[in-house]
Amino acid sequence: MAHSSMKTVAKEFPVDAGVDRKDRQKLAKMLTRIVGSSHVLYAKTRGVHWNVVGPTFYSLHKMTEEHYEDLHVANDDMAERIRAIGFAAPTGISEMIKHSEITDQEKLLPANEMVKELVEDHEKMARLIRDGVAAAEEVEDVKTADLLTERIGVHEESAWMLRATIS
Repeated sequence: MAHSSMKTVAKEFPVDAGVDRKDRQKLAKMLTRIVGSSHVLYAKTRGVHWNVVGPTFYSLHKMTEEHYEDLHVANDDMAERIRAIGFAAPTGISEMIKHSEITDQEKLLPANEMVKELVEDHEKMARLIRDGVAAAEEVEDVKTADLLTERIGVHEESAWMLRATIS
């Protein structure tokens, strides 16, 4: 039972760093979509890591471990950027899925199909993040644009490496 003395958690924080509040709010919404999408991709990548079988097991097991470790760090950096620009980061699995452009993995697939889905997801992330870079550049938020620009290359490279394993 909740106590009447409990405070509600603030969804917004005062920031005066040169980017207008409404522009920061738009960026926070875009970053929330990116974080949600990246978090779902992280979970799917872990699922492939745990469940892949077949002749490419070892290489895919190792590669997906590198990918999900990178996604873990990137998710933290991007969520902290939402905080730095004055808004609350998403919390909980359901909120991540709600804001995600990446669909959740609902059943176990053969290795090649799991990898094809990851390739498509990494390409979708690159496109989504390009939109985020454009939005950040439009309001001269160079830090957010810089953070996201680096992520585009990571997703493009991940898609390429995964694609190269498909027979």
